[in-house]
Amino acid sequence: MVRVVNKAGLGKDYDFATLPVAEPMQRSLAEVFAARSVRWTSHETAQSYWVALLAFARFVSAMEDAPEDLGDLTVAMVKRWRVKNISTSGGRSTMRHVRPLLKLDPRLATGPVAEELVRRLPASESTRQSYEEGEREQVVLVAQRQFRSALLRIRENTVLLETWRRGEQREGSRDWRIGKVLDHLAQTGSVPHTRMPGGSLHPTHRTLLGGSGYTKLWGRLFLSRAELTALAVLLTDRFGWNLGVYDRLPVPTTAPSAGQTTSVTYQIQVEKRRQGGGLWFSTENVTDTGAGSPGRLITQALEATAWGRALAARLGSSTDLLMVARRRYPDRLHRNTERPSHVGPLSFGISNGDAQNWAASHGLGGSPFQRTRRTTVTREGRPLQHTPGTHQSVYVLPDQRVRRESQSVFEAGAREALEQARATVFAGHVADKPDAGHEQTLVADCADETTSPWPDGEGGCGADFLLCLGCRNAHVHPGHHPRLAHLHQELQSLRSVLPDLAWRERWSDHALRLEDLREKVGPAAWSAARTQVGDADRALVRLLLKGDLTP
Repeated sequence: MVRVVNKAGLGKDYDFATLPVAEPMQRSLAEVFAARSVRWTSHETAQSYWVALLAFARFVSAMEDAPEDLGDLTVAMVKRWRVKNISTSGGRSTMRHVRPLLKLDPRLATGPVAEELVRRLPASESTRQSYEEGEREQVVLVAQRQFRSALLRIRENTVLLETWRRGEQREGSRDWRIGKVLDHLAQTGSVPHTRMPGGSLHPTHRTLLGGSGYTKLWGRLFLSRAELTALAVLLTDRFGWNLGVYDRLPVPTTAPSAGQTTSVTYQIQVEKRRQGGGLWFSTENVTDTGAGSPGRLITQALEATAWGRALAARLGSSTDLLMVARRRYPDRLHRNTERPSHVGPLSFGISNGDAQNWAASHGLGGSPFQRTRRTTVTREGRPLQHTPGTHQSVYVLPDQRVRRESQSVFEAGAREALEQARATVFAGHVADKPDAGHEQTLVADCADETTSPWPDGEGGCGADFLLCLGCRNAHVHPGHHPRLAHLHQELQSLRSVLPDLAWRERWSDHALRLEDLREKVGPAAWSAARTQVGDADRALVRLLLKGDLTP
């Protein structure tokens, strides 16, 4: 027997005598399970390893030559186990759980069997995808309608109860009588009931309250579990929180909003236990500045759960959790040791069953939380309660919607790269001789300054002389070659003395255009031109690089 104690201090026993293998192997599996379990703080983690070990034990017991102990495992046996499991994601998950346990046994630490156990497993490609926009809108709309209806119901009854408590209702009136029932409900979590002759309980004021449905009874002040689930869906859509966050989400605290009198900033402590030691907790600051702001949903959540949280405190609970609902069947026992304990008729957090039931009741087909979180994470484009590596490998790269939408980004990037490449080549014409109709500039002749890509607002050209090399109106003939070859050489000299970033920002494009022009003129002609550089060319290039000749 091995006992695993979770973070709440609750123990859960695993009886290895029930495994369908020989007693020596039962003991060995118990030992490695116990050794591994010292790192666990969750019964869910222990259960996942237990289920995997049970599958392994059943495989071993089905062999004709079933081994008595772990030391009797052979390479052939481990290979057969691998073949059985390698082709399915569930099988690979079983192997990922069992192999670390087996390697803890000293007899499997080295040797051929150990080598077989450490063979690489293929990565399981995620089948979970984000919602298409229409799908997301449908999920969010359903959640908004349900939670909004509950919030308005609780708000209306809160006003009625508070006016009754202030003595503002006429005694004996209908509202006064309902207010008295609401006060009892706020104190106990239930409306008054009458025991019938057969022993069953019925609401005493059913006619006064308008019926026997929960919205007419305890739902007047409390969220149902389905309504709390709708709120969680909206929070996940807004903040990208995991389903498991809601079981341990404390009531947000408020912090001053600098320079603001009409807004409130909430500090929310998010706990994600899969993050690893020391990284479970993070604090998020969310501000309510009005309708549509991220913090408005937190304000509404506080309002909708206020009576539930007040009742929990009145019943002596030290729990300070935000996500509280009134259970439809308060007498049912609480069995899940990983989730918060019930307090009277109240439950806390959202279970997997809540999520599945909520989706089924709205015809949505499966829990919405993983897909909603994935949609939010990919929409935000940054890690939310996970590492950058996980963000890329688990959320971004496998997602089909992201891939499809990224296609246009890739195409735009390619176009930009092409435009950049075109921008850094010589855009003009290489001529054999001057044209009398062209206007001379320092680096080329201009065919028409009135059609310049860089007009000056007065019908002329406002470009730097160096930009002439990037203009389609430029014409370069052999008379320009010596000065341009010298300019090219001087730009390369500047590169050796300037910081790389400074040179690239100021001179790189011009140098690339000259490189392109050199190829068009021909390396031999370019080298020959360098021998023909005169004093006037050197002086003009020096002034050009100093910026003294900018038009």
